[in-house]
Amino acid sequence: MADVEASKSLSGLLNGIAQKVYYNNSEITEELLKDELYPELSQEEFKALHEKMKALIKSIATADMDPSQLEAFLTAQTKRQGSGGLGAEQAATLSRFWKSQRVRVRESLLSQSRWEPGLRGLSWRVDLHTAASRGDAAHSGPVALMELELGRAGQDSEFVCLEFDEAKVNQVLKKMSDIQESIDRIVHRT
Repeated sequence: MADVEASKSLSGLLNGIAQKVYYNNSEITEELLKDELYPELSQEEFKALHEKMKALIKSIATADMDPSQLEAFLTAQTKRQGSGGLGAEQAATLSRFWKSQRVRVRESLLSQSRWEPGLRGLSWRVDLHTAASRGDAAHSGPVALMELELGRAGQDSEFVCLEFDEAKVNQVLKKMSDIQESIDRIVHRT
């Protein structure tokens, strides 16, 4: 019976950590978790348990572990000596937690890592302006017109229109090429 209670308390702690860290629930505090789930532990003991579980969840979530990776990770944690290790029941509780929360935690991490506002759409076209239509013979070449649709989650879109001559298009393409090369250098290094 004590194992069942310990498992319920740990499950509550893991869900509380997820609520606070990944789902931005500001009502969940360490004090609340301690008072509700572990009133018998000293503040130091609870803090150590809380930090250990938070670190384990972070490791599991950052790696987005699939079931086999999770099993290997938890097995390694149970074989660790001393206070850094996990008990078999704790590992089982962590496994059940991750299986039920993986999708939601991943979505939360993805949404936290996105830039806002985001690009919702892009359209473009090339126009030819003639000297007669602009009244200026110097700008009679083609221009690229680009419309960006930008928006934040839950808000209406904003539209930005950009006009590029051939030189500006080439500058944008060069910058995009530089960005791709930087990404490739980083990816191939790791």
